[in-house]
Amino acid sequence: MFTSQTSSFQDSIDVEERDDLTAKTSQDTARKHSSTATHHLLYQGTRSEASEENVAWNQRRADSTTSQEDFSLTLIDSSLPLEAEPELRTYISRRLSKGALLGGMGNIATVELSLPEEAVGCYCCLLEQERSPEQPDADGNGYVICFMGGSEKGLNLFRLELDKYVQGLHSSLQTPELHNLETEVRPYLSRWYEESVMHIHRVVQLVQSNISFLLHAALSHTHVEVINSDERTKADVSRFIKAASLQGLSQQDTTTASLCKAISEDTHSDLTIDCSSSPPTLSNTVSNRFCDDWIQAFLNAAERCNPFLLRQILENFKLKAIQDMNSLKRFVRQAEMSHYALFRCCQFLQGCGNGDVLLQNARAEHSDLPESCSIITVLEEFLKEQSQAQA
Repeated sequence: MFTSQTSSFQDSIDVEERDDLTAKTSQDTARKHSSTATHHLLYQGTRSEASEENVAWNQRRADSTTSQEDFSLTLIDSSLPLEAEPELRTYISRRLSKGALLGGMGNIATVELSLPEEAVGCYCCLLEQERSPEQPDADGNGYVICFMGGSEKGLNLFRLELDKYVQGLHSSLQTPELHNLETEVRPYLSRWYEESVMHIHRVVQLVQSNISFLLHAALSHTHVEVINSDERTKADVSRFIKAASLQGLSQQDTTTASLCKAISEDTHSDLTIDCSSSPPTLSNTVSNRFCDDWIQAFLNAAERCNPFLLRQILENFKLKAIQDMNSLKRFVRQAEMSHYALFRCCQFLQGCGNGDVLLQNARAEHSDLPESCSIITVLEEFLKEQSQAQA
């Protein structure tokens, strides 16, 4: 028998993170999260073999047979304590010898160095140098970029952001002299944590309990416009909406395309965030019980300045939405042949608190199935009657 669905954070987050969130935390713990030690390192990697050996480099790297002696690392810049840097260099050399660092793809692991944190998460990425007529032997050379902070599990939640951030440095590393180290490269590397990890925290801090409106906008593919703010805030909100949306996760890409096209035709539906005042003013706001149930979880994690827990909460929010979406699709198929299944469908929508979003996505995905559309119409009328009765 189908049981009433809940969308609370406590029902969807894993046990470890749930206990961490609900436990009473002292101010000392909060300060520890807010002052997470982070480091960056930049190495220049050079092939030590003769140039004729470079011909087989790509094939050898693909076969994961590159030896540690083939690749020498020269430290270019580091914010890591001097006593810990050789340990990290040894770790990177070992990863290179195993072929674990592929060009442009970050590798995340836990390393134990001579640091106060002891075990710490480490992101490493190899940026291969482009071959040019002036440097015909550059194939196989490149730079290794390392970011350290938090835990391996935490950094893995931001893998895509870290990969993208590293790529933003690619054009600045094409000159071997690196005359722009002080003015461009080092400042860029030092901002990795703020730019790649902290954006979700900044958005929650900005809108506070209004975060439910952004969550609903992300699920319903509603455009969000930020006005009277700096470019960083606009970028933060845009990245939050992208991270919270289900785009690319649904079984049919046409669902997202159909929804975005339909919603874009109605400019009045845009969620607007006006940052001319503090706190900012939001207009054209829409939310539901499902999104409202997650507000406190986001606020608790933001208060403790824990960006990794915030991202885990966001991922669990999306997971719950996907689970409910799949359940509705299954009930709709069953309702085409059974009135009892239609009744269960109504019960499900009433209990999940996210019926408007689920039906919106279901209608777009089943637009070419008349029988399913008829069932969805009945469900929409049911929700409308329930909403009017509660008003």
